[in-house]
Amino acid sequence: MHPPTPWQWIRTCFGLAAPVDRITYAVTGVVLAVVKYAVEATVIRSVTGRQLSPVEFVSPSFVTRSRLLEGAPEWLAWGLFVWSIPFIWLALSMSVRRAAAAGVSPWMGATVLLPLVNLVTMAVLACLPDRPAAVRPPPVVPPKSSIEDMAAVRAVCAALAVGCVTFLVGVSWFKTYGAVLFFGTPLVMGMVAGFLANRPLPRSTKATTRIGVLVMFLAGGVLLAFAFEGLICLVMAAPIVMPLSIAGALLGKWIAEATNAGLAGAVPLLLVLPLLAGAESLTRDLPEHEVLTVVEVAAPPEAVWRHVVEFPDLPAPEEWFFRCGIACPQRARIEGTGVGAIRHCEFSTGDFVEPITAWEEPRRLAFDVVAQPDPMVELSPWRHVHPPHLADASLKSRRGEFRLVPIAGGRTRLEGRTWYTFDMRPQAYWTMWSDVAIHAIHRRVLEHIRRLAEADAR
Repeated sequence: MHPPTPWQWIRTCFGLAAPVDRITYAVTGVVLAVVKYAVEATVIRSVTGRQLSPVEFVSPSFVTRSRLLEGAPEWLAWGLFVWSIPFIWLALSMSVRRAAAAGVSPWMGATVLLPLVNLVTMAVLACLPDRPAAVRPPPVVPPKSSIEDMAAVRAVCAALAVGCVTFLVGVSWFKTYGAVLFFGTPLVMGMVAGFLANRPLPRSTKATTRIGVLVMFLAGGVLLAFAFEGLICLVMAAPIVMPLSIAGALLGKWIAEATNAGLAGAVPLLLVLPLLAGAESLTRDLPEHEVLTVVEVAAPPEAVWRHVVEFPDLPAPEEWFFRCGIACPQRARIEGTGVGAIRHCEFSTGDFVEPITAWEEPRRLAFDVVAQPDPMVELSPWRHVHPPHLADASLKSRRGEFRLVPIAGGRTRLEGRTWYTFDMRPQAYWTMWSDVAIHAIHRRVLEHIRRLAEADAR
């Protein structure tokens, strides 16, 4: 038996036509895991100075990765997210085909995307003997008929039912926004839709892809219609859920066309999603994330200080994200002076109440956050929308600090810091969005302080 050529290996890894034997599955998995680890460890070490250990690399906890990226440039988290996309597809496509080739339900392969069970699934699939008889050639495509339309309707309805159940159980019951919701649910919804859309009559890859997209659009429409979510959060979730739904639809198409598996094989997968959501709700670890923003002010610290403590109304925001509903700072006032004074930073959604914990005039002002408003006003056709992640304050500011560092030329390096926690997973993804928003809030406040202080200095 001749070893596969590089092109054959690429087709086996990323395609859906070739069956996957256990040797190819095990060797490819190990090699690609080593490559992925080597690249990520090198990049993280060169940018942050921190070491990504092999244990942290395979850990199911997204918190570990978030801690490694604390204080890193915004592009690093986004770059690692994009880098991981082809590996996610490879793991899914090879695991589904490997399960079929091993004579077990191909639906089992989808569990490689779920934390806590993915390593077990891969180990089992690598050990099971090959049973090629479990895979059959694709059927001949019959002429188009109304059966296709009925199959598409049935596929979309079934996928939406799966999504509604997992959302209600995970979010409304267990009150957790985790990997099950953002990874497992869209993937399984896409697989169910792709499978039913291609049984009994197969359709093209393009048509199946459209069904995967349609399922996510309709799911978002349901969440909007019943005031479960707003448009802003749906847009932020789209980069995760849309590709997974499409990938799931293509995998479901392959299961329908190339195997004898029925939809009953998906039942264990559908049952395990709510159980994993419950497990996630019991394993919450919320590290503090730090966001630092800096501006230089053409004025000494003594001229900057009083505008840090409190400042008058800011001009109307011009940035699109503030206009769309992200909480926008408006003014700050203080009651008292020194440690123990209460600072109120007023936002478009309400007040942050900030007891002063350090008053080192004119060098450092630090405070805790004991009360805060919603981080956004959701875009929705309804007047009042309060999604669970806003009602439960998934994003919580814990404390903040201003530092005024004198620099040459009578200037000041003005630093604004916020420490916060975010109870949504994968944290490495969601904190990319929150860091961008907090940086924008910092810049708006710091630039306002800079203009006021420079005007006083002139």
